[in-house]
Amino acid sequence: MGVSMGTARAWVERWERQQERYAVDREERFTVIADVVEHVTAGCARPLLLDLGCGPGSLAARLAARFPHAEIVAADMDPLLLELGRTHHADAARYVDTVIGEEGWTGALGLRRPLDAALSTTALHYLPEPALLRTYRSVASLLRPGGVLVNGDHFTPDATPCADLTAHLGRRRAERTGGRAPEDWRSWWDAAARDPELADLLDERSRRQATRAGCGGDGQVTVSRHAELLRRAGFAHVAPVWQFGDSTVLVAIMGETGGLPAPVRT
Repeated sequence: MGVSMGTARAWVERWERQQERYAVDREERFTVIADVVEHVTAGCARPLLLDLGCGPGSLAARLAARFPHAEIVAADMDPLLLELGRTHHADAARYVDTVIGEEGWTGALGLRRPLDAALSTTALHYLPEPALLRTYRSVASLLRPGGVLVNGDHFTPDATPCADLTAHLGRRRAERTGGRAPEDWRSWWDAAARDPELADLLDERSRRQATRAGCGGDGQVTVSRHAELLRRAGFAHVAPVWQFGDSTVLVAIMGETGGLPAPVRT
């Protein structure tokens, strides 16, 4: 079910363009995530990084370019996007097919040492809260003391008026920048469905989606709720480090004793 290098390049380039519609200041967000990695891994000869929900390798490729000596593991459950990443960004990461949040999903990663950082961008919002908490706990168990989980995504503020405002600001910013992209998410997938070279991968994707119907989240977990879940998962410190509209980079840091259970607050 592989694809040619030319086909992979063409579809990844189209993916990059259509994503600019949705991720406000996308390149800046990637840069901020890499800045966090730079700070946390200072002095590490070969940092170990995990890209959660890697898609076609957008974040992994940027991390590999900035940290050429890093070992990067990129995980996703979408067979088409994984194959595009493996082919177009072959040298960026080791790509792993696994369903993030399911029982035992970390076993497929094949890690032989603790992670320095786990990173994600616009990928974990599909998880319902129970799976999100399981994922955060799993990642906490993989990180070294002082390691980080960095999640760049669209987070709903706690108050409805603020949520309406941040969503409006994000839309307006997107219109001024990437909003002029000729293709959106749906039209990208519709076009991919017409490419015969992708047919087998799309069939496999459809089979997997059918078995997971009803397993997704609603994308409405607020920033404060994410922070609460991260603390319950064992992270010592949680804070947003960058934001525009509802696009936020949230960082969770392990304590120096590792992933011990967070104290119960009464």
